[in-house]
Amino acid sequence: MAIADSLGIDAYKPAQIAARVEEAGVAKARLAIVPLTVLGILAGAFIAFGAMLFTLVMTDHGLGFGPARLLGGMVFALGLILVVIAGAELFTGNNLIVMARIDGRIGTGELVRNWVVVFLANFIGAFGAAVLVALSGTLAMHGGAVMETAAVIARSKVALPVDQAFFRAILCNALVCLAVWLSFAARDVAGKILAIVPPVAAFVALGFEHSIANIYFIGLALVTGVEGVTLAGFVVNLLVVTIGNVIGGGGLVGLAYWFCYRMGAPDSA
Repeated sequence: MAIADSLGIDAYKPAQIAARVEEAGVAKARLAIVPLTVLGILAGAFIAFGAMLFTLVMTDHGLGFGPARLLGGMVFALGLILVVIAGAELFTGNNLIVMARIDGRIGTGELVRNWVVVFLANFIGAFGAAVLVALSGTLAMHGGAVMETAAVIARSKVALPVDQAFFRAILCNALVCLAVWLSFAARDVAGKILAIVPPVAAFVALGFEHSIANIYFIGLALVTGVEGVTLAGFVVNLLVVTIGNVIGGGGLVGLAYWFCYRMGAPDSA
C-alpha cells in the first residue's frame, strides 16, 4: 500500500478525498461568472445527453424490469461522466461545496452565488437540449416508440406525490454526490469513470429523482405537448426535487464527510 501511494497509483484515502473535494469547492465558489455560466450550460446539456440515451435504451427493450432499469442507469451515467471528465458545473454535484462553507473557507454569499448561477445555467442547458431533440426528429425513431417512452417518463414524474418526490430526491443526490466523491479518489480517467457508473446506475434504476435530469425529461414533454404534463406540475416537481437534492447531497454526503474527516483538521478554519 505504501509503495502504491509513493508511486501515485493507489486511490486517494477518504481523508485525502475530503481535502480535495473541499479545495475544489473553494475554486468553484470563486469561479468568474462567465465561465461558471458556460460550464453550467454545458453540464445541463451533458445530463440531457444521458437522459436521451436512457430514453432510447428503455424503449422496447424486452429485457425485463430489473435488467432494463440497470442498463438504463448505466447509460445514463454518460451525463455525469461528461461533467466530471470533460469539466462542467453541475448543481447537484456542487452541493458538496457546503464542506468549504462549513470550514469557513468561503462565505455564504459565494455558496449561494454558485448554486443559483449554476442551477439557472443547468436549466438553460437541459431545457435547450430538450428543444433541440424535439426539433431533431429523433423522437420519431422506431415508429414513434421513443417519443412514447419519453412521454411515459415525464408523466410518471409529474404524477409522483410530493412526499415521494422529495425523499427520492434526497436518495438520488446522496448517490450522485457519492459518485462525485468516488471520482476524487481516482488518479486517472478510467478510474474516475469506473467510480461514477455504479452510484449513478443505482439511483436511476431505483427511480430516484434528479432535478437537472427532470428539467430535460419534463421540459421535453412540455415542448412536445404531452398530454397530462403541465407547467404547474413541472414547477412543483422541480421545486420539491431541488430541495431534496440539496439535503441529500449537501447534508447526507457533504456534511457527513466534513464531520468525519475535516472537522478539526489542521488546515480547517
